Amino acid sequence: MAFSKLVFTPLSYVGWGALNQLLPEVEKHQPEKILVVTDPVLAELGIVKNIISPLEEAGFSVSIYDDIEPEPPLAVGEKLVAYTRINKFDLIIGIGGGSALDLAKLTAVLSVHDGSVSTYLNLTGTEPLLHKGLPKILIPTTAGTGSEVTNISVLSLESTKDVVTHDFLLADTAIVDPELTVTVPAKVTAATGVDALTHAVEAYVSVNASPTSDALALQAIRLIGKSLRRAVENGSDKQARIEMMEGSYIAGLAFFNAGVAGVHALAYPLGGQFHVSHGESNAVLLPYVMGYIRRSCEKRMADILEALGGNKAFLSDEDASYKCVEELQRLVKDVGIPNTLQGFDIPERAIDRLTEDGVKQKRLLARSPMPLEKDDIYRIYEAAFTGEVVEKHKKIVKS
Repeated sequence: MAFSKLVFTPLSYVGWGALNQLLPEVEKHQPEKILVVTDPVLAELGIVKNIISPLEEAGFSVSIYDDIEPEPPLAVGEKLVAYTRINKFDLIIGIGGGSALDLAKLTAVLSVHDGSVSTYLNLTGTEPLLHKGLPKILIPTTAGTGSEVTNISVLSLESTKDVVTHDFLLADTAIVDPELTVTVPAKVTAATGVDALTHAVEAYVSVNASPTSDALALQAIRLIGKSLRRAVENGSDKQARIEMMEGSYIAGLAFFNAGVAGVHALAYPLGGQFHVSHGESNAVLLPYVMGYIRRSCEKRMADILEALGGNKAFLSDEDASYKCVEELQRLVKDVGIPNTLQGFDIPERAIDRLTEDGVKQKRLLARSPMPLEKDDIYRIYEAAFTGEVVEKHKKIVKS
């Protein structure tokens, strides 16, 4: 590209103790009615209550909405938007993982628009977004999605996923405090962590990459590569949690500006058809997609290997790119995520339907450094089923 368009969330607080900035940020808006959109588990554990107690003590009226679910279906988004419209809130706070943050962004914008959420979807919607909507503060409690710094809200459809996307969905303030991730279970830490890594890897090889997104992506890979295993093994490892949260945040900035591609395009149908979590969907596909497109981005994959802590000295870019695929496989395996579709009980007969939905994700596929047509997508899913990493016309290695 001759030039790059770079967009960032207006204000972010990042680091241990950043949550202390919530009250001052809320006070800037002087809201009469605050809506907190969150995960029911966080509400049940009392985590949300602890976060909002300073707001209530300061006299703010706060309502909690936790009628959401992972990989939220379109109906969940429709219900939340209707609730927000009826109750006339004037500030939205999202607390949780990607699902809660995506829904918070969605309702902040669409609650001031008419019509159903479905009419604003990327693939099938026909209505434009005309208004910025309500102010929103986003507080992630996992190190993974990067939703706090992106302009996308992802919703599950019958067999795939679609998004509402516009810069109006950007947070007014992101508060990124790694202390909130200390109690996240190992399985969630692993899935969200590989999700963040995928954001950085795909951003680095994206056709829309820029020097700015490259710097962000490589630093995110460095941070995640050295801390993910530690965070999964010991959730109380403060430094690992700090590095993971910073890595996730930086990866979010990278992929928001450069975009993600084939891994995410093929992950959406896994979530839509089989309800595999977004992080696990990305994780199981990451080595297979990168292996398939390897020849289109050998030098960049060599850089990724080095950022992951691998040694590329005395290796050609070709050899280093092979080792990069191997290191991605190793990392996914080390954090306990199944490395084949069979590990998620997905039958071989599903590959045709997965391919049909995967090829529809043209917004994502357009950023791949290697064009991925229907036959290519089928081969990648087939590889992920058998555990054999393949590239065009060639088998590489059995997982």
